[in-house]
Formats: sequence, structure tokens, C-alpha cells
Amino acid sequence: MALAEVFESFAGPEAPVEFVAYDGSHAGAPGSPIKITVRSPAAVAYLAQAPGGLGLARAYVSGQLDVEGDMYEALARMTKAQAIGIGIGEKLKLLQALGGPRLLVHRRAPPPQEVGLSRRWLAGRLHSKTRDATAISHHYDVSNQFYEWVLGPSMAYTCACYPDENATLEEAQANKFDLVARKLGLSDGMRLLDVGCGWGGMVMHAAREYGVRALGVTLSAQQAAWAQAAIEREGLSKLAEVRHLDYRDVPETGFDAVSSIGLTEHIGKRNLPSYFAFLYSKLKVGGRMLNHCITRPNDIEPPIRKNGFINRYVFPDGELEGPGYLISLMHDTGFEVRHEENLREHYAKTLKAWGENLDAHWNEAVREVGLGTARVWRLYMAGSRLGFDRNHIELHQVLGVRLAADGASGMPLRPDWEQPRVFAASESNGHAPRSSANQPAS
Repeated sequence: MALAEVFESFAGPEAPVEFVAYDGSHAGAPGSPIKITVRSPAAVAYLAQAPGGLGLARAYVSGQLDVEGDMYEALARMTKAQAIGIGIGEKLKLLQALGGPRLLVHRRAPPPQEVGLSRRWLAGRLHSKTRDATAISHHYDVSNQFYEWVLGPSMAYTCACYPDENATLEEAQANKFDLVARKLGLSDGMRLLDVGCGWGGMVMHAAREYGVRALGVTLSAQQAAWAQAAIEREGLSKLAEVRHLDYRDVPETGFDAVSSIGLTEHIGKRNLPSYFAFLYSKLKVGGRMLNHCITRPNDIEPPIRKNGFINRYVFPDGELEGPGYLISLMHDTGFEVRHEENLREHYAKTLKAWGENLDAHWNEAVREVGLGTARVWRLYMAGSRLGFDRNHIELHQVLGVRLAADGASGMPLRPDWEQPRVFAASESNGHAPRSSANQPAS
């Protein structure tokens, strides 16, 4: 079987993709807008040594396999090839077609972007403070300039909430922050703790739009430095602060509200009870907590796939739970859960916008972080977008409250966070327009 035909059979003969290999062979659909080029024997070795999505990712990230055309469309057409685990019989058949066991004699090292078991820098007890800091740095300390190109002016690296199909990414990110603020019932003079605050978007929004005294914490030194500089530029230093700090080390207490936007995925299942207990302990009676995170669609799948592309290249040690498990755990911790919603379609749109931003700044991004890292991001964002579209992963916002001893919640009889409001910021300074009359239903 010709080499291109081997890759075609692995991807699935029904995949409408053209395959070209360095041995001159062709297979698949000639003239397809998606073209896969196998450039060297190294790509073959990667696939033989790690059949499935990880092997293909290694070949692509290292430049031994190229994808011409839209990456999202390529992944959508080749779902069979992305399988994390395939049967032993299929592995042996694939290995023989690729050249036999000799390919396993001298194992080819993964690209340097991969975090493997042999990378001892990611050492220590799983989800210890030291190891968490290293894992976070791997992903979030890539380059602030790179993130500015990908995320846009908002520097918000979490799911946006689109008020309508035609909203821009910036409008959707501002809308997301305001949706969180409204769910938390923020008002002038309140105190907000934002854990895993990223580049400070929620902290600055709460201070600027609501007069809230907001404290954000992040394990990324680059995020904290960028956020503090942005706070000073906006003249919000009297109200807003971002610290380079593990959330577990926040000494203050008695907050009116707590937001966790994109942190839960990094906590680990074993640590979730203490995580929710810690956030609960930081609230005043009647205080609200909003947990915004990526989840599995159910409680059946494992929280982490150790040999998956995301764990090896993007979010080392990241774990995803099902929404039911998280909600039950919040209840068991003491919160009364008052509202929940799934925003997975919004995350698919967010990732599409980020992918378009990366494509628009591709040459600059490659110069800034290197071709391998840029390819990791292109593959990761397209794959994640497909995951949200097909409900392999979801994005849930869960709102809980710390009740008074007599059971009083302080919550309105019906949700009041769907009402439109006017932003203090204007388009001229890069934030959402003053009119927010098209605020979405939750």
C-alpha cells in the first residue's frame, strides 16, 4: 500500500481530504480544499510510535506533516484519525503498513513543545502549589504579545457570551464580564475576589462599571504584570488589584462576591472539595459565587486523558468533570445553587474568533513564539472549537450563594441579570459600546 493510502485509511476512506506523501504517492479526494502532506519519514515514525491523534499532532507540530486549508474543516473531516485509543489489532495493522516493527527500535523524541513523563520540570505531587505554578506557566507565560494578537484588546482568555450572531469578540467578552457581574449582584462599594483572574478583565470591569473593590489573583507572573499595568493605565488603582499569587494564599476574607472564570479546570478532582470550601469561606453570608468552567458532557468519561494532545501540549494536569458532579459538590460544600447554564455554542464562536486572529497575525506569531508553538495553538483552538460544536466538551456557569443561618438567600424571586444596562466605557478606549440593549438571555 502506498504511503498516502496508508494515511488515507487511517483517517477513514470516507474523509473528503487529499493526501500527498514524500514518496510521490497520492490518495483521497483530488482537488479537495483540505490537503494533508506527509513530508518525511519522521511523520511516519511519529504515527507508528503513537497511533492516533497524538502521533498526528507530533508530526504536525514538528513540521513533518502539513495541513493546507482550514484546520477546523480538516479536523471535522478526519474524526476517525483523532481517536486517542485504538485496538491492538488496528495498531498492528497500521504499524505493518507503515513499515513494520523496525520503526519502534529507535524511538523519535517528541517535539520540544510536548510535556511528557520524561520532562522532569513538571515534577512534584499532582496539583501541589509548585507543580500547579509550573503547569500554568507552561501555557500562560508564552508571550503577552502573542496573547494580544490572539485574544484581541480585551485580553480575555475565557468563553465570551455573544449577545447576538453579529456581535464582535470584544462586545461578547464585555457582555460576558457584565453577565457575571449581574449574576453576582455587584454594586458600588462591594468587594470582589476573582480567582484565576488572567489579565484582569473581570477585575477591571467590576471596578470600572460597578465601583467595586476588586482583587484578582493569578499563578502567571506575565499575566499579573500586564494586568497591573493595564489597571494603572485605566486609572483604576484605587479600586482594582491583581496579584501574582496562588488562590489558596489569599489572606483576606469577607468578600461580597467571588468569581472563578476558567480556573476550575486546573484544580484537579481530588482538590475540588477543598477548592469550593475555600471559596465558600471567603464569602460573607449572602455572598454569591459564580463558577465558570469547561466540563465534560457527563460524569462517565475520565477527567484527564494523559496521552491526549491537550494534556501533553496545552494544559498539563488539566482535569474536566461533568456539570452534575460540580453542582453536587457545590451543594455539599454549603452553597445553594440558584442558577446554571451551558454556553458551549458561545465558546465555539469564541474559539473561531481567536483562530481568525491567529491566522491574521500568523507571521508575527511565528516570529514571536516559534513555528512549533504557533502550530500547537492553531491545532488546539480548531480542535477545541470542534469539541464544543459536537458537545464533546461544554462550558457551564453555576451560581451559588452562602445562605444565612435561617436559610435566607438574599436572591431575587426571579433572575434579574437578563436586564440590559449601559456601560461606562466607550468604543474609543477599546471596550464595549455604551448601548447594551441587545444583552442576551442567559
